Amino acid sequence: MEADDDEGDERFTLLDELRALAPGTPMRDGLERILRGRTGALVVLGDTDVIEEVSTGGFALDVPFTPTALRELAKMDGAIVISEDRERIVRAGVHLMPDRAIETSETGTRHRTAERVARQSGLPVVTVSASMATISLFMGDQRHLLEQSGQILSRAEQALQTLERYRGRLTQVIARLSSLEVQDAVTVRDVALVAQRLEMVGRLEDEIESYVLELGTDGRLLTLQLSELAVDFARLPELLERDYRPHDEADFSLANLRRLSTPQLVEPAVVARTLGFGPVVNLDARVVSRGFRQVAQISRLPAALGVRLIEHFGNLQALFGASIAELQAVEGVGESRARVIRDGLLRLADAAYSDRLD
Repeated sequence: MEADDDEGDERFTLLDELRALAPGTPMRDGLERILRGRTGALVVLGDTDVIEEVSTGGFALDVPFTPTALRELAKMDGAIVISEDRERIVRAGVHLMPDRAIETSETGTRHRTAERVARQSGLPVVTVSASMATISLFMGDQRHLLEQSGQILSRAEQALQTLERYRGRLTQVIARLSSLEVQDAVTVRDVALVAQRLEMVGRLEDEIESYVLELGTDGRLLTLQLSELAVDFARLPELLERDYRPHDEADFSLANLRRLSTPQLVEPAVVARTLGFGPVVNLDARVVSRGFRQVAQISRLPAALGVRLIEHFGNLQALFGASIAELQAVEGVGESRARVIRDGLLRLADAAYSDRLD
């Protein structure tokens, strides 16, 4: 599914609300108390003119928010309205009358009202269902179930195991790409495979980070486990783009893959087209690395000098074949630095050759 900027903003808002409703927060404590007391509730998280318009009856309170106060007020019929900063309980026992023309897929009265109010006001609305023993967050067109920590942790553990496998596979395909670059045997398929794996890893990391937000104080162990798996791939997208961007394709970007669905992401041809290799892609077509990624791995080499090397020699193969004297022709490269560069290139070639033997 194609994601636009509005969807990105919605996702950020949803994660922000999940953080505010995570275990360990005062609001979640109050909702859990209602759930344990086996009473339902409808809580509007914000007080705007729209909420005023759809509200009738109830009691004006304007008192400090506390979990126990929320629990006691939920014993009454009607909705509870909380201030936008979540610091005060504004009203309780409110009857909400949103626009009935707003479509809703919910069947229960409380949930139908919550969805309509959320869509009409743009505010988050939380429901507690006594019969289903669930807490739900309504935001816009979305309904998100606030699960118990154990359920989230179970999914998070599976995601962590998958992430470990995916990161291992990504490391392998990067090593293979390095070997092929040394041999001047890279194809469009090879680049697409690295980009595909990098996007998969990124999606899993985002998923796990959302679990961390939902877990709140219960997510500290998950955070530690995620940090143990950390591998720095931050610069890889930029370097791949600089290495393989076609000269006539300004929109060549790994960020384009974010709009692909999971079934589309597993198709190399779709990945290659979306990257920017053109509308008609030959996966076996040879491509030549400019060398930015490889040069960035040479220790003690300033980034600006690496760029000058690539600009001078044109591509990685020409750089690998350069002599000490030819390297010294580049501005800022003396004899000692030329030897450092030459030794670094030889080490990269040896490492690529060793990986190919493995």
